[in-house]
Amino acid sequence: VNLNDAFQRIVFAQVRIAALNTVFTAIFLLVALPMAGIHLPLAKTMILVTFVAGLLPVIGNIISNTVIVVIALSHSVHTAMAALAFLVLIHKLEYFLNAKIVGTHINARAWELLAAMLAMESVFGMPGVIAAPVFYAYIKKELSDLVLV
Repeated sequence: VNLNDAFQRIVFAQVRIAALNTVFTAIFLLVALPMAGIHLPLAKTMILVTFVAGLLPVIGNIISNTVIVVIALSHSVHTAMAALAFLVLIHKLEYFLNAKIVGTHINARAWELLAAMLAMESVFGMPGVIAAPVFYAYIKKELSDLVLV
């Protein structure tokens, strides 16, 4: 596994994560809110934005969440708060799903990837979280090739 291969594996894993996030968001916007009598405008557009923005690790989630909360705010403060609570919950769930899905693609356990993401975030901030899976996959493979892990 070279750096290019590690990057490619992460990209394919990110597509799966974006798709999963889009499904959860679609359920919230098209099923849960309408069941509560709330019909937000541009729901289908927000779902598309969720998928496209979700292709960008971490920051994409923030972008799509901002769009959804602002549009929910046009309905009411309570709707915006409910949307924010749901989206924060999904975002936190995605950390674990991300570690599981990406970990499967790079032969790493979820806890290893979470530790790498936390370490890289503490040193480099948000760019560290985004880069952590790629660098971890590369470093782990190099160390494995040298029989050090």
